[in-house]
Amino acid sequence: MSEGTEAEGPGPGEGFPGVDGAATSTTGDNPLNRLAAAMRRISGVAVALPLSDEELAAAGAELAALADRLEAAAPAEKLTRLQPTMDGHPQDHFPTSPMVGFANPIAPPVDVWAVTGEGGQREIRGKVTFGYQYEGPPTCVHGGVIAELFDELLGLANIIVGQAGMTGTLKVRYRRPTPLLAPLELVSRFTGRDGRKIFTWGGIYYEGELTAEADGIFIEVLPGQMLGIVSGNANVAEAPLVDRAWRRMMAQGVEDHNRPGRDSRTP
Repeated sequence: MSEGTEAEGPGPGEGFPGVDGAATSTTGDNPLNRLAAAMRRISGVAVALPLSDEELAAAGAELAALADRLEAAAPAEKLTRLQPTMDGHPQDHFPTSPMVGFANPIAPPVDVWAVTGEGGQREIRGKVTFGYQYEGPPTCVHGGVIAELFDELLGLANIIVGQAGMTGTLKVRYRRPTPLLAPLELVSRFTGRDGRKIFTWGGIYYEGELTAEADGIFIEVLPGQMLGIVSGNANVAEAPLVDRAWRRMMAQGVEDHNRPGRDSRTP
């Protein structure tokens, strides 16, 4: 990996010596993170370890009862989602991400942090060990999981340099099988821009060898366009899809759209 890579660090979720210090979303006495970690352990056991039908049936009944209790206790609205900025620790941008979110039980999760790369530009570094849940070919990380990881890493690399966008094209090259249950090192960086097109690269390494890399083209999304995307998806969802903050923005967007004298060409 290139100069600036942090080879060592504390255990998962304890922060790494990047330029931003330790993340806040992965540390401390966080009940949501503890719940997600327990669910992660259960899913790993369920898909990979031999258990009797009796054990599985009993666990299924207990978990179904727990799910019923949690659903009954939760209000009918979505948890507030933080909006990422180029400031702060990259791990904290998406605490419920399906890849880097320690609060998400389907996330591995991936540890990420920022370093200063060539030319003084901030870049993403990371590490992850994929568990049994992410197996594709025997002993290998599933190729689709690798693509999902790149989508997140490249997006974070853009955010931390103020070049956020939505994925337009993601080209993944699988150089060699990426091993399961093995420590992997990660890197991603913003590489350029042409108009609204944002270019980014990322790589996955095992013991210093590149196992996969990706080039992404991201598209800048204007605020009005993002509001339209969110509003459209929220209107067709079968359950609450946006939190109160987004509902306020959506309502303000309708008000602005209906404002007399508004230029209809404004996004």
